[in-house]
Amino acid sequence: MAKKKLAPSEMMVEDKLKLLYQLQTILSEIDRIRILRGELPLEVEDLEDEVEGLRTRIERTETEIGNIRSNINELKTQIDIANNKIATYKEQLENVRNNREYDTLNKEIEFQTLEVELCNKRIREAAALEKNKEELLAQTRTNLDERLQDLDLKKNELDEIVAETKAEEEKHREKAKNLELAIEPRLLTSFKRIRKSCRNGLGIVYVQRDSCGGCFAQIPPQRQLDVRMRKKIIVCEYCGRILIDPELAGVKVEKTVEEKPKRRRSVRRGEDEVNENTIESSED
Repeated sequence: MAKKKLAPSEMMVEDKLKLLYQLQTILSEIDRIRILRGELPLEVEDLEDEVEGLRTRIERTETEIGNIRSNINELKTQIDIANNKIATYKEQLENVRNNREYDTLNKEIEFQTLEVELCNKRIREAAALEKNKEELLAQTRTNLDERLQDLDLKKNELDEIVAETKAEEEKHREKAKNLELAIEPRLLTSFKRIRKSCRNGLGIVYVQRDSCGGCFAQIPPQRQLDVRMRKKIIVCEYCGRILIDPELAGVKVEKTVEEKPKRRRSVRRGEDEVNENTIESSED
């Protein structure tokens, strides 16, 4: 008769700890593969963000240049209108009937002349600003081309490393996924939270030399006994990692018994002789 498979919540604590340690071993292998890739994934991500930022800057600069050019065209239109008005007012000066009309027309001509000068000034300022924007645009495009080249190199390098380790990583991920299904969800969530908070990614460790295998803090004897009993889940009081005994982790620990040095008795010959003589005298 086939043995009924227990639900994760019905498993013994010892079995739960075994599964957790197996999962930790597999996840550590996945972490090792990621370490082999080094900082390349982060570098690629940073370059992608930088490229996206440069493209956004180019679009914004092109929009600004377009607005400047539109503004210059509007100013030129205003100059043409003002020049037409000036020409009209000068023609009307030839047919004035009194001084009042003459003064009014001169004031209009003077105002439109100032308007033309103001528009020309604004055009010069806009043209200078347009030049600066065009230089910035050219520099940004150059930077974009350089970053795209760097991104292509980094991506190719990363793709080569990923291709070498992809099969192994997928194999480990499949094993980890199957193990996670066999672990109690609440315990698995706690384990992942502990693993995430630890720098080396170790959520469960075995006791080494009476200390935690993660933070190396000393573990009291009574707590070590609780760990060896495997009746409940014990965590390190300092780092929060789950603790198991080395035997459960498959690690053989050689116990070395230190022999106490034998103390040599120092016997005084003179005292021994006196004692022997005393004994002989008493026998006589």
